[in-house]
Amino acid sequence: MSSKVFLLAGILVLVMSCQVKKNKKYPVLNKTSVRLESRYQELLKYPVDSTRIPRSYTKVTNKVRGVVSKDWTSGFFPGNLWQLYKITGKKEFLDKAKIWTSFVEKEKFNNEDHDIGFKVYSCFGTGYKITGQEDYKEVIIQSAKTLSTRYSGKVGAIRSWDFNKKKWDYPVIIDNMINLELLFEASLLTGDSRYHDIAVNHANKTLKNHFRPDNSVYHVIDYNPSNGVVRLKNTHQGLNDYSAWARGQAWAIYGYTMCYRYTKDQKYLDQAIATAHYYLDHKKLPKDGIAFWDFDDPKIPNTHIDVSASAVVCSALYEIHGFTKKDYFLDKANLILKSLMSDKYVLDSAIKAPFILDYSTGNKPKEDELDEPIVYGDYYFLEALVRSKEVKDSK
Repeated sequence: MSSKVFLLAGILVLVMSCQVKKNKKYPVLNKTSVRLESRYQELLKYPVDSTRIPRSYTKVTNKVRGVVSKDWTSGFFPGNLWQLYKITGKKEFLDKAKIWTSFVEKEKFNNEDHDIGFKVYSCFGTGYKITGQEDYKEVIIQSAKTLSTRYSGKVGAIRSWDFNKKKWDYPVIIDNMINLELLFEASLLTGDSRYHDIAVNHANKTLKNHFRPDNSVYHVIDYNPSNGVVRLKNTHQGLNDYSAWARGQAWAIYGYTMCYRYTKDQKYLDQAIATAHYYLDHKKLPKDGIAFWDFDDPKIPNTHIDVSASAVVCSALYEIHGFTKKDYFLDKANLILKSLMSDKYVLDSAIKAPFILDYSTGNKPKEDELDEPIVYGDYYFLEALVRSKEVKDSK
């Protein structure tokens, strides 16, 4: 009897010892995984509605801002579901991704602005990489055809917006760089170099005119449509025309890294790295790597941060590291990702809304979507998670 007691006690001590070691080694990871999983489930629970595609969430009113497919953010929510399927392997994310993606298909013919790349490629592009579905491929190709109609050979760039015509004649915004991925992919899928050439011309025009001597970036460059000469250099969402709007810097870093992926043109990677250094080494970047909405806001640190800009940069840094193999970029990416995954930025599990991260800034000048979860912040965060895992698996 006594020997059995000692045996059981020994087993209990061994089990407890193993448990303590496990918790000591992975305390943050376990807690983070549980919290993130609770957020992922909220995306599945959100009612399917083609007229209410999740864009952002206001905690004070407990309301989800839902949009229709023509909104520039419409493709990110289905894109998030695609990435969650890749991360978790759970079929329910795949099934919901297909449903929500179908709502965006009609945008393949919408040439009213440059955002077709954001809308279509974030969901159909992500979905095609996972499934290889032929109909997804056709949507990507048609969308590239549509985006190409906004290109002017005289300007050498794709027109971003048609509004505000009293101020702009041919506006091109740094955000437009992200849409070039749609064109590069369409060229690979069809063998038609026209899409590739348009993307390269746009990247070159932007490289020439959007960057300042310190490698920060203007938001909007307005051109003379008849000869491509610069008319104005200003902003639409930054503090002022000469400030460094954080998400604008992020689009530049991400966009030129992506352009290098498709072209292997060194000047694109050089610019991505130069602007990344401007961003990462800036004296006003907080130690946790999560940027304020504009680096030149005089109210720093008593102003808004932009988690979405930080997520975009984080994802881009993993790709830059893949090209350069420099630990600096990997360390910075890991720092930002660790911060994004912390309790400070991940929404509490008690909040019943289809979002993951908090504290993004949508449009500060218009006082719109401030300190809120915004869908594209989640998209680039999930992409960074995927890329982080790929780095670990490659070692």
